[in-house]
Amino acid sequence: MNDNAGISKWVAGKRSRWATLLIWIVAAGLLSALLPSASSHENNNAPNLSQGKPSVQAEAVADREFSSGADVPALYVWHREGGLTDEDLASIGQWAAKLTETKAPYQTAMPPLHQLPPEALKAELSSDSSTIVVPVLFDKEADAEQLKEGIEHIRDTTAALLGTDPFEAPTSEPGKLSIRVTGPVGIQIDATGLFKNADVSLLIGTVLLVLILLLLIYRSPILALIPLVAVGFAYGVINPVLGWMASEGWIVYDSQALSIMTVLLFGAGTDYCLFLISRFRQLLKTEESAGKALLSAITGSSGAIAMSGLTVVLSLFALLFAEYGVYHRFAVPFGIAILIMGIASLTLVPALLAIIGRSAFFPFVPRTPAMRAERAKRKGLPAPVDAPAREPRNWAGRSVVAKPGLIIAICVIVLGGFAAYATQIKVTYDILSSFPKDMASREGFALIGDKFSQGELAPVKVIVDTQGKDVALGDKLAGLPYVDRVSEPQVGTNDPNIVLYEAQLSMNPYSIEAMDLIPDLRKAAEQTLVEAGVADAADRAWIGGPTAEQHDAKAAGDRDTVLIIPIVIGLITLLLLAYLRSVVATAYLVLTVILSYFSALGLGWIVLHYGFGADAIQGSIPLYAFVFLVALGEDYNIFMISSIWQKRGKMPLGQAIREGVGETGAVITSAGLILAGTFAVLATLPIQALVQFGLITTIGVLLDTFVVRPFLVPAITMKLGQWAFWPSKPKRTADAGQQYE
Repeated sequence: MNDNAGISKWVAGKRSRWATLLIWIVAAGLLSALLPSASSHENNNAPNLSQGKPSVQAEAVADREFSSGADVPALYVWHREGGLTDEDLASIGQWAAKLTETKAPYQTAMPPLHQLPPEALKAELSSDSSTIVVPVLFDKEADAEQLKEGIEHIRDTTAALLGTDPFEAPTSEPGKLSIRVTGPVGIQIDATGLFKNADVSLLIGTVLLVLILLLLIYRSPILALIPLVAVGFAYGVINPVLGWMASEGWIVYDSQALSIMTVLLFGAGTDYCLFLISRFRQLLKTEESAGKALLSAITGSSGAIAMSGLTVVLSLFALLFAEYGVYHRFAVPFGIAILIMGIASLTLVPALLAIIGRSAFFPFVPRTPAMRAERAKRKGLPAPVDAPAREPRNWAGRSVVAKPGLIIAICVIVLGGFAAYATQIKVTYDILSSFPKDMASREGFALIGDKFSQGELAPVKVIVDTQGKDVALGDKLAGLPYVDRVSEPQVGTNDPNIVLYEAQLSMNPYSIEAMDLIPDLRKAAEQTLVEAGVADAADRAWIGGPTAEQHDAKAAGDRDTVLIIPIVIGLITLLLLAYLRSVVATAYLVLTVILSYFSALGLGWIVLHYGFGADAIQGSIPLYAFVFLVALGEDYNIFMISSIWQKRGKMPLGQAIREGVGETGAVITSAGLILAGTFAVLATLPIQALVQFGLITTIGVLLDTFVVRPFLVPAITMKLGQWAFWPSKPKRTADAGQQYE
């Protein structure tokens, strides 16, 4: 307590408050001027899989042995309802000749369609002659912006050649020639473009939402701006720190991580500010000195704020144990953002409140009864008559004290029912399902699947080392029921014993069904090598391509989920034990948040499946949602239970629970609405993965705010009585009387 008081006096003292503000201004200004910005070191092309993964090893062999191994295809889908005409085929030949003669930026190869006779070109058409797919290869090292430059160049070339822009033409209009770009290049460009276009709208939407909610809650323009100013200063420090760390090669992150980090910063950061502001406003109604009220508010709330922030930071840093790159890249930006925002909440926000004082709440300034009387006297008004003291509305607090057993039963039945439904969730790793249906790469893929085979979008690369033996792998692959087509074998440039076959599957190559076939394809390749007498067959077969990469990504993600969930639970458990010094309270606080998480998954799936028509959710969402919901949900429990813990030595337990729930109810409700609102902004974006993540996280925050925190946790505390604090014992004070009821 003394340490908290010392810190409080330093950050909010008459002189030191200005020093605190100056330190933040100088820190944000100097760091922004001297260090690179985070956005200048984004790496949107960072690998998600380690070098030891089978699909990565396969790509390394392909890069070394095959001229096209280092290339990625953009699939140009030419389509005309009713059939492509001879004039269309002639245009395709001219187009191919033009791009062969003058390559687009980062283009590496183009099939020589202009050298094919008309009958050979017609043989490449779909069965109804309406569609042809032309692969254009690009440099594998090019990032999304560079690939987009090449695609735009080809688009301009095509429009100039045809005299119209077929990339804008609808694919379903009869007689209209259309072109869509899909395949790995088209998908990568669309995925990056979706998030980049949503970046600005995401930030604007989040800021406006937080500002509006703060204005509605506190009805004070000054107070509404204080959390936003704090977030702004914190971001002014976070941004260059992340940029510097990335420039030194210590961390890697992408634009998606930075965008979601910003949302988290506004949501969680505003929550921490509200915890302090609400305590300050409450004390101003009984304390004439704003300085003393602020010092008491800081002392009383700083422990809970610090504990809440530390819980989130360590939970996010647990993602550093992840093997899958997407998870790993989120850990440091998110963790550092919350750490610096927590420091700002405990230093900058108190300094701003100390400088502004009571005026921060204008026009509804909280005053003591004596101050209100003095103010009325100065204005020549009659002294205000205070209404008879009455207990504030606190239905939740009274209910959990009166009937804790019934409240527990209702909460467990409702939450448990939703949690049970989480077992019905289906997951997908198909990135195309996250795109809007009118996105070019998704429309192109739909045409390929309808007119040809979906497997043509991303063939599986089956590579073997024959050791000079006669290996009948092509026939073996062609005989598999799930393979539509097998390419002619390609022989390695450096080692002629290395042979590559491209197998087109009869299904969506990004589906879980396709990914589950990768072990079967490997087994088939190894078996063929064994039959041919090749030694060490397991080390002579490699399976590559997007489907194999997704298979390895799913395996890495499953491994991370099994590892990280226990780590997060363990970290939170240790922190709660250290803070509360109660084994029993720690146990039920952790268990209630876990129950809330599974309830959010179940209810989220009900809404997504039956309300939005989703057939599955992205496979990475359950782990992301767990880390956020368990860490952030524990914040509210910590803040409320801290209030009960502080009161339990001064009054009976029932009264402590009633007052604790009542005191923290408004601020936690406000904080929960703001945090849920910021995540709900994600659900407005055109990216289905973010819609799903935003919706599930929003539901989880609301369940914590309106069910777990005001009802379930205090009801359990009341039901357990003195055992809720075991093995610690409540401190008795002279006026405490009987501690438990």
